[in-house]
Amino acid sequence: MRFSLFVHMERWDESVSHRECFENLTELALIAEAGGFSTVWIGEHHSMEYTISPSPMPQLAYLAARTSRIRLGAGTIIAPFWNPLRVAGETALLDVISNGRMEVGLARGAYQFEFDRLMGGMSAVDGGKHLREMVPAVRALWEGDYAHDGEVWQFPTSTSVPKPIQKPTPPMWIAARDISSHEFAVANGCNVMVTPLMKGDEEVEDLARKFDTAVENNPSVPRPDLMVLRHTHVHSADDPEGWRRPAEGIQKFYRTFDAWFGNKTTPKNGFLEPSPAEKFAERPEFTPESLHQTAMIGTPEEVIERLRHYEALGVTEFSLWSDNSLTHEEKKRSLELFIEHVVPAFQQQPANAAH
Repeated sequence: MRFSLFVHMERWDESVSHRECFENLTELALIAEAGGFSTVWIGEHHSMEYTISPSPMPQLAYLAARTSRIRLGAGTIIAPFWNPLRVAGETALLDVISNGRMEVGLARGAYQFEFDRLMGGMSAVDGGKHLREMVPAVRALWEGDYAHDGEVWQFPTSTSVPKPIQKPTPPMWIAARDISSHEFAVANGCNVMVTPLMKGDEEVEDLARKFDTAVENNPSVPRPDLMVLRHTHVHSADDPEGWRRPAEGIQKFYRTFDAWFGNKTTPKNGFLEPSPAEKFAERPEFTPESLHQTAMIGTPEEVIERLRHYEALGVTEFSLWSDNSLTHEEKKRSLELFIEHVVPAFQQQPANAAH
């Protein structure tokens, strides 16, 4: 199992500048590369200070120049907000800039707030048709001349310029939850990224079963990769209460997600107060004690034990989701502990190590 970093610029008030947020993101990405991580992922979000990323492309292009090995993941591009020609061309350009290190994730979108502003109020749940039409179109444009006559987009013969370096095409990922999304991803030769959010490892097991079913149903397709994305924070074994602050930080992140997802309040200059904790009095999964068990929070040994289970389920990539409302220094320390203690437990031993 390999490891990746999922990271955004994260800003909770105006005490930290946007420039400082960008420098913090860059530092975490450079630490991840030095620590042997396979990929750094940056998503797409609009008008939200708590996850700042109107486009992953310029950030990843900058990181391409600052790094030499780590792969650069646009994860995820929100299909309804793009045209296939733009996705194909911009991702191919990133592949050229990075000398063949680009990966792209695609999703249907989740926040109605964004659809109200970018799609004229179209329902976010209708984004699936854009995703399903986008995937084969982008791949065809990467490969050469292609005309498209779909339900969402229509364009005459065109192609991706430039062409990506990776052949036959760069890796493509689909964010999946229900079985139909897994089926679509596998049938179309895409890797799968899943997010169990506040649910426990039984959710990871269920998502892995859906993925396995999709693989079994498509025997002619080579088995794709399966990534689990999970809020992660490693604390020292010397601090038995070290779990509490990250659990409370992740609770604040999810309460903020709830406020944005609910779309009931107009944000002020990109900020939206987290939904009050009292709202979740009947939702035990929101408690810090529950998040300690469900999020990937723990000592190195506790994290290793859970990741071994993920590996046994067939998970090929675990993505350390660093957005959690904590300070940059706290995130940095957690990442360093993960690299120092967790990563070595999953590195392949030399063939003669047992002799």
